[in-house]
Amino acid sequence: PAWANTRMLSASTSPTCARTHTSRARTTTRSRDTTPSVRRTTARRVVTANASQDDATSSSSSTSRRGLLFGTIGIAALALSGPPAARAADAPRVVGAAVSAPNKFWLANGCYWGRQHTFYEVERALGRSDDEITSVVGYAGGVGGSGSKDAVCYYYGPSETVYERLGHCEAVSVEANNEKELRAFADAYFASFQKIPGLGMQRVDPQDAGAGYRNAIGIPGGIDSPMFAVIEAANVNNMKLVPGVGNRVTERGGKPSETDVINQVWIYDSNALPFYQAEVYHQFHDGLGYKFPLEYTQGVKRKAFERGLIAPTGCPEMRERAFADFVSTSA
Repeated sequence: PAWANTRMLSASTSPTCARTHTSRARTTTRSRDTTPSVRRTTARRVVTANASQDDATSSSSSTSRRGLLFGTIGIAALALSGPPAARAADAPRVVGAAVSAPNKFWLANGCYWGRQHTFYEVERALGRSDDEITSVVGYAGGVGGSGSKDAVCYYYGPSETVYERLGHCEAVSVEANNEKELRAFADAYFASFQKIPGLGMQRVDPQDAGAGYRNAIGIPGGIDSPMFAVIEAANVNNMKLVPGVGNRVTERGGKPSETDVINQVWIYDSNALPFYQAEVYHQFHDGLGYKFPLEYTQGVKRKAFERGLIAPTGCPEMRERAFADFVSTSA
């Protein structure tokens, strides 16, 4: 396949959500954010007792990642392969295309890999099939990249497209059709924090520090939205809900205007600060330090791609062996 002709990325470590913010330098050090049992049971604690238990097994991420590939050729080949009528994602999505709708909203708190699986479990507990899943990872909450031709990318894109430099944080977009569904997502969101004596509620992956991992929720209308009352009701640990206007980084290396604060959640108007889908590589990814079942990382991902829920964004794709396998079996 075409992606096999792209050059191999020489690296001693694996791609990761984790970053070291000393001098704002990017690292690829993968660290464990929590035990699998905590992450896999979040949705089951707050939705229904009938949700099936995830059978993901933990593994050492630093030794399980192999054969990294860097580029956009592979995912473009995947998008354009196969009969046109069989795919809803034949053409790459417009770079920087933002998503906003009355029943869509986004949530952010730390690495989006694990958060997406949490909200996937919520959707399954709500009775949605894998063909009805709406959870998508991406970037939101920043004032940059709002133009129709602007790109919002992970760290492997050109410097002017990197999501954190544009003020965004890692987020997950979901759809709620009624108040009950909205409350289920909100309950799972607030249940994913842990209490630190004397400090309040903290994310389960505090090593992912900085504005790119801040706690945030984007709903149409922000704090003036009718949805906000549901968010407030789900905030059982009384975290600070602070209205945000969008994070802005005035210059490279400059301080963000809205950053990561313990025991605080920024509330944004998703109409003003929309959601940008992340690269296909990051969708339905293994957790930070542990694996999810192949039925999730490849099966659900393939269905999402075929029905157009996720699509190429024009940003570079970072590949590991599992993603290469996904490309080759989906082409």
